[in-house]
Amino acid sequence: MMDFKEIMNTTEYDFLRTNERLGDRIMLLGLGGSYAYGTNNEGSDIDFRGVTLQLPSDLIGMTEFEQFEDDKTDTVIYGFNKLVKLLLECNPNTCEMLGLDEDQYLIKSELGQELIDNSRLFLSKRAIKSFGGYADSQLRRLQNAIARDTLPQSDREKHILKSVMNSLEDFNRRYAGKEKGNIRLYIDKAENPEFDTEIFVDADYEHFPLRDYTNQWGIMKNVIREYDKIGKRNKKKDDNHLNKHAMHLIRLFMMAIDILEKGEILTHRKDDLPTLLAIRRGDYMLSDGTFSPEFYELLEEYERRLDEAAAKTVLPDNPDMEKVEHFVERVNRFAVLGEYK
Repeated sequence: MMDFKEIMNTTEYDFLRTNERLGDRIMLLGLGGSYAYGTNNEGSDIDFRGVTLQLPSDLIGMTEFEQFEDDKTDTVIYGFNKLVKLLLECNPNTCEMLGLDEDQYLIKSELGQELIDNSRLFLSKRAIKSFGGYADSQLRRLQNAIARDTLPQSDREKHILKSVMNSLEDFNRRYAGKEKGNIRLYIDKAENPEFDTEIFVDADYEHFPLRDYTNQWGIMKNVIREYDKIGKRNKKKDDNHLNKHAMHLIRLFMMAIDILEKGEILTHRKDDLPTLLAIRRGDYMLSDGTFSPEFYELLEEYERRLDEAAAKTVLPDNPDMEKVEHFVERVNRFAVLGEYK
């Protein structure tokens, strides 16, 4: 078994001890990614995730700090205030840090334990949207990759159009009812000689903010670019990535259901490993790179369970901000004065 504390104490991780924002200011440091979920294999990277106290100058002075990152070791350590903001939105990547097994924490101060003990403060029905959004993103990545490889050009164009429309959904909702113009996307006979059909756009705007306009086009450009990436497909490597995406899609549903049904964050999915590891191994992938009907049945079942959990949950619509503010003030008072109250 890998000794993560021994790894943490190597020279590669000296920044944990020497950086002024880290050292004994670290409240929590634990495993992230596959090793946190229990779905790791021989090729899995080691990720550390944590939270550190703000410096006094961040709170009553002129400095600002959100997070520390070390790309070489895949380590991300959030400033406490940034972490709280993400937890209040039930951000999956940060919720995971509060649901590790005891032996998956490498550093845990007294305040770090208090943060874990108060994890329910941050849980609300916002988890439905946040975990659901992440799951939708994973599903779209799967669909996009499969469409690029398996669909005829005309069908692929329809899939691209659907992805563009989905990506623009938030943008369109923000500007609903504002008489500034409109954009129409549709498929017609191609002008590009390499295509049978292609997507066209009719746009008509007046007095529209330039930054919002470029943002809208940037969203569409990113979707198109994902489909049009040039390069020879490495089937084995790409299939491994697809299976990993599929596994994380189901894992997100599992975690969301636990939060909504039990009010618990369970990051290490030890009871679900047979299912998750089977997906990661490729047991649900067909020889043509698509997924089997059994996988989509499993996905449909978890979607149904999430809808049911969302309807029955006793979690509040939003966190109790008075209690959250009291806890945050207590932690930040210690960060500045070194004393509890």
